[in-house]
Amino acid sequence: MEPLRDLLATDHRRALEFFVLGLTDVCEPTVDRQELLYNASVLAHFAQVSTHAHGELPTPASLTSVFDNFVLATGLPHGSLMLETAGAQCLLLTGFFERQMRARHSVSWYADLGAGFFERASARESSPQKARLLSAISKGFNGWRRRYGRLSRELSDQAYLLSPSNLGSRTRT
Repeated sequence: MEPLRDLLATDHRRALEFFVLGLTDVCEPTVDRQELLYNASVLAHFAQVSTHAHGELPTPASLTSVFDNFVLATGLPHGSLMLETAGAQCLLLTGFFERQMRARHSVSWYADLGAGFFERASARESSPQKARLLSAISKGFNGWRRRYGRLSRELSDQAYLLSPSNLGSRTRT
C-alpha cells in the first residue's frame, strides 16, 4: 500500500511543479515568468483546497459562490488579500472551468468582475512589487483565462494520467 500512497499523494511543491509545467506548455514564450508562477500557484492552491474546507476559504464550487461571498456579502473585509482571493476564484472558474460554468453564468461578466477584483487588490496592496503583479494579472485577465482553459482541455484530453498497467506493477513491488 505504501507505493500507492506515494504515487497518489502530493504536496504543494509537487502541485506547483505540475501546474508550472502545464502552464508553460500552453503559454507563449514571451509570458512574464512572475505571472506564470503566480498563476501556477493559484491553480496548485485550489487543487489542494476542498470545496468544503474549514479554517480557510474553500474552493468555490461555482460562480454563484463567488457572487454570494464577494458581491452580496457586506461583512467580509475588502482588503488586498480578500480582493485577490475573489479575483483568483473568478480566474479559476471562468478559465479552468469555463465549459462547466458557461451553462449557468455569464462568464464574460464574471471575467470582468475578476479583473476588477485584481485591480482593486493592487490598489490596496502595500508591497509595490505585489501591486504591480496584481495589476498585470488584472490587465491580462482574459489571456490567463484562455491559458487556463487550454490547460484544462489538454488535461481532460489525456485519457489516463496513470495507466492501469503501471499502477499494477508499482503496487506489487
